[in-house]
Amino acid sequence: MNSIICDAVHEHRLLRLNYHWGYRIVEPHAYGLNDTGHELLRVFQVSGASESGAYHGWKLLRVDEIHQLEILEEKFAGPRPDYRRSDKAMDQRIYCQL
Repeated sequence: MNSIICDAVHEHRLLRLNYHWGYRIVEPHAYGLNDTGHELLRVFQVSGASESGAYHGWKLLRVDEIHQLEILEEKFAGPRPDYRRSDKAMDQRIYCQL
């Protein structure tokens, strides 16, 4: 488990990370483990790169594909209105969530 991610979730702080080929700024909402053993991070992306072309919106990231993870001083208000707790993608364990 990555304590930086859980700190950001609990403190409502933005994360800056490099995912695949570019940097993103995200609001972390949930962090957990799926049934194939991959750690996942459910985020709302507020800026940065996107392979899909959707530069804002919900993303599900594999933690092992994240590089240069940095917790920022900037905070976000809290869960987005359409956020759902107990993310079904993290069907083995949820380490932390809003």
